[in-house]
Amino acid sequence: MRDVLFQVERSGHSSIQSQIRKMLVSAILAGQLPSGVPLPSSRRMAKTLGVSRNTVILAYQGLVDDGYMLSRERSGFFVNDAIRDGLPPGMSAASAISAAAVVDPDDTVPSIDWQARFRTHPGRQSNLNKPSDWQSYPYPFIYGQVDQGLFPIAAWRECSRQALGRKGMDTWTSDAYTLDDPMLIDQIRTRLLPRRGIMVAENNILVTLGAQNALYMLASLLMRPDTVVGMEEPGYPDVRNIVGLKTGHIRPIPVDGEGLPVDGSLAGCSYLYTTPSHQFPTTVTMPLARRRQLLAEAHRRDLVIIEDDYEFETNYVSEPTPALKSLDTDDRVIYVGSLSKTLFPGLRLGYVVGATALIDEMRALRRLMLRHPPNNNQRTTALFLALGHHDSLIHKLHKAYRARWECMGAALARHLPNMSEAPSFGGTSFWVMGPDDLDADMLAELALEEGVIIEPGGICFARDPAPRNYFRLGFSSIPLERIEPGVEIIGRLIRDGAGRVKA
Repeated sequence: MRDVLFQVERSGHSSIQSQIRKMLVSAILAGQLPSGVPLPSSRRMAKTLGVSRNTVILAYQGLVDDGYMLSRERSGFFVNDAIRDGLPPGMSAASAISAAAVVDPDDTVPSIDWQARFRTHPGRQSNLNKPSDWQSYPYPFIYGQVDQGLFPIAAWRECSRQALGRKGMDTWTSDAYTLDDPMLIDQIRTRLLPRRGIMVAENNILVTLGAQNALYMLASLLMRPDTVVGMEEPGYPDVRNIVGLKTGHIRPIPVDGEGLPVDGSLAGCSYLYTTPSHQFPTTVTMPLARRRQLLAEAHRRDLVIIEDDYEFETNYVSEPTPALKSLDTDDRVIYVGSLSKTLFPGLRLGYVVGATALIDEMRALRRLMLRHPPNNNQRTTALFLALGHHDSLIHKLHKAYRARWECMGAALARHLPNMSEAPSFGGTSFWVMGPDDLDADMLAELALEEGVIIEPGGICFARDPAPRNYFRLGFSSIPLERIEPGVEIIGRLIRDGAGRVKA
């Protein structure tokens, strides 16, 4: 009880008794007042608050009458646990606090209309979601998660120990303002980017809190309400949502078997977002000839390209195709990379490669947002790269993902024939097109009841109404032996009419 600070405001619009009651109800329902420990006596509470003891007694007694507290003779007042256990289903503690508070007739504080104050409403956007307890399901075909059994936890722990050692305290305890860890920048510049054919200087790289943070900063710096932005259709919904906060002129460009087409749909666009190495979500790869064609068209139309090179490390099927940025001769391509897909999503580290003028402005903007990503995470990651652990991890992932990729392809051919094509790039997911009358959202709900998690694909489309017969099956976090049984369940559900919409 010593850690709970109680206070009231004499100049407030509510009476002192009402404030005491509301304060105690809030603390009780939030679990801040433990059971079995007496509340401060009325005398002590009155002294703490500087109010009349009778005022406190009346507030205490009112809470006893309403079942929030128990009065025990010669022992004092205690929290009634039953009041917390007995909240109506779906009623939050905040709602109960509001309902239990005494309404003072003199309380004339006007409520704030927050909805009218919001300039934008990101809460109204549709987002990718997954069950928070997805790991408890036997068949989690979830995209973007890791198999913890494949991650070298001992190596990461050792790198973290080195990064947090006393010898490097200056690195991880200092406020770096706008600077990044020079060791991480060097590893990105000399180890990661050359594998994509990209050769740049240190001042062309900025570390970010994941690729999404990079994309948000780019949209904030470059896009106005009248800016026309071309985006792949279907495409990454989080990027569409980010851009949608800045401009109402998003142009969906349908992809084909080679990714983003180079045609008249690019006319009038100022920026173009694309995932050429591994199109999100269809998994197709843009061939080299079309990449060169796209760059030539971008130059002709004075178009800036934002290249999201996600999952480039998971190419274990075909020869790597050079990144667009590596073919760029006039700083027209902004390259966005991430370490979250090969390390772990919770790391939230990514990077941007671009013209010096752009990186300088992004660095200034990042300082206003968060100064810099945590120094300890940057140094740990730098050591993980420098000591070769990242390369070893990639080798291990390639072996595991290749086996799952083959198993998934065979299972889909057997149980969902002609509904998908194996990604030529590799990656960690398959894009599935079900029958025309399939509602993937309904299928996902029914599959969940049998322990199978799939990701409906309608959210990836900008057009309205969006096709409902697409879904994605990720295999990065599902054990190899569960892929076939999981796909078999999905096939059985579809054959039995699950999720099928009647004409």
